[in-house]
Amino acid sequence: MFSESTSLPDDAQSLKQIISSQQQQIDYLQEMVRLLKNELFGRKSESLPAVNANQLPLFESNAPVEPVSNDDDIVVPAHTRKKRGRKPLPADLPRVEIVHDLPEAEKRCACGAELSRIGEDTCEKIDYIPAKMQVIRHIRPKYACKHCEGVEDDGPTVRIAPPPVQLIPKSIATEGLLAHIAVSKFADALPLHRQQKIFGRMGIGLSRATLANWMIQAAGCCQPIIELLTQEVRSGPLINVDESPFQVLREPGRSDTTKSYMWVFCGGPLDAPAILYQYHPTRSAKVVQDMLDGYLGYVQSDGYSGYDQLSRKPGIIHLGCLTHARRKFIEVNKGRKARGRQKSCR
Repeated sequence: MFSESTSLPDDAQSLKQIISSQQQQIDYLQEMVRLLKNELFGRKSESLPAVNANQLPLFESNAPVEPVSNDDDIVVPAHTRKKRGRKPLPADLPRVEIVHDLPEAEKRCACGAELSRIGEDTCEKIDYIPAKMQVIRHIRPKYACKHCEGVEDDGPTVRIAPPPVQLIPKSIATEGLLAHIAVSKFADALPLHRQQKIFGRMGIGLSRATLANWMIQAAGCCQPIIELLTQEVRSGPLINVDESPFQVLREPGRSDTTKSYMWVFCGGPLDAPAILYQYHPTRSAKVVQDMLDGYLGYVQSDGYSGYDQLSRKPGIIHLGCLTHARRKFIEVNKGRKARGRQKSCR
């Protein structure tokens, strides 16, 4: 770029080079403006428009068809048609029978004879039994000797059975309640504050802090399962890695607006892969290093620079993501002028 105070060269060739350079910069800036405007105001879909009518099809649609002779009979192989309509209810569900019988006065014919039962009409409907809370009372009888009052016994004076083993010691929550809260939160996306309201309608007052503490302590008890999942993910020939940002409220030493990351590792047997979620406060590449330390195989990820070091680790073949690679062409397509978009991604 030349300012007003800068003298321009006199020869035409130098002027042409300056104009060409400035035109390239103008084209680049215009393309960036179109791309940014599309990101702000355009549609987010990455689907491409319909194929140009002038483009020839891959297969000949108008190929000549051999005439079919009508002399021979056409034999249609036998087959079973699928039944349309409502599917039967699962047979393993318990059945509660309700008989809707006629009054005794209507079971007699006009001739005076008693009607005989010749069959029945049956229909099934699905019913829902709402969940209910119950209190399990553990009773441990105490025993003592009234004869000698334990003087002649080397053991304790009062004998009592040991308390039952609990997942969270001294907690009022059973393992079944903890499992229900965890499944509702992590599988059914039901936050703890909504579960708190549900328990309140059932007559049980549980604070959100109590529910959160139960989940934290239960997660610590699941550490052996997490280790098994980690081994399962690393046992396969391919591991898919990705990370997603989200915010954590009230995290010690961090503000509410600081980004945290949930890392996802998918691997193991190709027919039944295991998925492992790991929370980390940062997007550091050390997360991938620790997870894939000693792993031999393929690792597929997006274009984040933190994965670049995987290509330098012996025994690991780093694969790119075709979706992210295609997205770059979509951005090029959106940044081009309207008359050139049809050809940019073909």
